[in-house]
Amino acid sequence: MIPTFYQTHLKKQLTSAQFLVMTTLLSVMQSEKQVRLERLARVFPYPITTESRRRKLQRFLDLPNLTISLIWFPLITYWLTTYCPIGTRLSIAIDRSQWGCINLFMVSLIWERRAIPLYWSLLPKLGNSSFESQTTNLQQVLPLFSQYKLIVLGDREFCSVDLANWLKEKGVSFCLRLKKNLCIETEHLVWQRLDELGISCSTSKLH
Repeated sequence: MIPTFYQTHLKKQLTSAQFLVMTTLLSVMQSEKQVRLERLARVFPYPITTESRRRKLQRFLDLPNLTISLIWFPLITYWLTTYCPIGTRLSIAIDRSQWGCINLFMVSLIWERRAIPLYWSLLPKLGNSSFESQTTNLQQVLPLFSQYKLIVLGDREFCSVDLANWLKEKGVSFCLRLKKNLCIETEHLVWQRLDELGISCSTSKLH
């Protein structure tokens, strides 16, 4: 069952017929545990041919108002104002996953040992994300947290001085994983490896 505040918001963005398609599609996805369009079309409970169901779902998924900013961000904002008092310290994680030719950048809110998706985009190339793609994706979600104390978490892919400086300019704390053999300047022209500074593995430093 879709939560009441989801229903209220979605009914403002969709027609009655579109809302029915969405709720039915979500129910089918949960029961089938599949997101393949062909599989969903075969089991979608509409009294039309499979091919007609597939085209119907395609038309629905192509609706111009089915966007993250129009559909998802208002729900996230409602959730934050309901469950997170202003000034709460919150953590968001940035990550990249690659499956074959699909390269996905994800920004998620960490909440009670779970990751709630905030924003995602397909990267135009394989391999590591660029500074431009990192900041472009983060820029989409930072305004949602303007009244909160935010920490950005990232693995070794995001160990970038440019990204750290960008986050600092935005007033956002960060914790980016570093390789233990990375050398940092502890004093002017004095460089040391991290594993020589007495810092144990998994130690976090907020800036």
